[in-house]
Amino acid sequence: MTLPNVTTVGAHPDEDPTPRSSTGIKTDEGRRETIYSQTNVPSLIPIETRKKIDMRFSFKSFAIASMATLVLGTPVPRVQSLSRRAESPTFPTTTQGAIAGLNNWDCKPSQEHPNALVLVHALFPNDIINWFYMAPKFIAEGYCVFSLSYGAMNNQTVLFGLDSMETSAQQLADFIDRVLAATNTNQVDILGQSEGSLMPRYYLKHLGGAPKVHKFAGISSIQYGTTLDGLTKVLAPSVSYDSIKESFDSICRSCPQLLVDSPFLKELNEGGDTVPGVQYLMIGSRLDLIVTPYTNGFLKDKNPNVRNQILQDWCATDMSEHIFQSFDPLVFAGVHAFFTPSANQSLSCLDY
Repeated sequence: MTLPNVTTVGAHPDEDPTPRSSTGIKTDEGRRETIYSQTNVPSLIPIETRKKIDMRFSFKSFAIASMATLVLGTPVPRVQSLSRRAESPTFPTTTQGAIAGLNNWDCKPSQEHPNALVLVHALFPNDIINWFYMAPKFIAEGYCVFSLSYGAMNNQTVLFGLDSMETSAQQLADFIDRVLAATNTNQVDILGQSEGSLMPRYYLKHLGGAPKVHKFAGISSIQYGTTLDGLTKVLAPSVSYDSIKESFDSICRSCPQLLVDSPFLKELNEGGDTVPGVQYLMIGSRLDLIVTPYTNGFLKDKNPNVRNQILQDWCATDMSEHIFQSFDPLVFAGVHAFFTPSANQSLSCLDY
């Protein structure tokens, strides 16, 4: 399936038929069945895959309960217990030399890949954990690949992406300038996940990044924020944005910025969500449990340089939701095809 210019992004969030609890939050059971039906081929989904989806709903319930506890100051019961662990790669505990060829400051871009590729991680993980699967694959394809760990707070080096996105965008700007100087080139390409699909837009719009970036791809995209599965609407009458911002100011300044209708998002998207000259690809999943509604991951500017892609339109049985997109071979193939026109542009379940 050839990458489309603009993909239809589905029903309006208000038309979502998923059953809700008495609090207004979509029930896990209702959302599960909606997701299974949205694949159009539920009989093809193996039992073990359904179990993994069930586990991810439990993770979502735990995450929402934790955030609500921080905001409200009182525990919120989880909808389900976190009873099963996801199968996941073994991650390194240090970034030093963890991925061969990454941040090779002697690397010179080739004719096939004339721009260095800068990887921008999501909220919480460092660059190595986030890109442990994709970075080696891009390096093997001949890209000059660079990554940074940005946004640490409180002098700790465990969790990243926590500082305000304005501060992190300046760190990205400084890093890209260093990459351009080392590679003796004028532009880079950017691949970001989740927060990393959003924060670079501040760099493009406000920090002079537009002339320095050729292509920008985002996976697990979050361009217009998240409702945390309806939690923000439930809290809105009694909890102000300022109180949420104050609660998170010492631990995660970017977290409130990622909420729907945050002042950061309103300012960033005012007057259009793209800048001239940059080509965009934003990938989202119907199964995303963190970006809700998942359509908030897509850009709204309609021009030939914008591509919005629903992952399940490439492959209806692809079960990647939010976190696991960075370990999905089909997502890698789609991004690789975007950055490299000579790569295979036909994507389907049969190939990946």
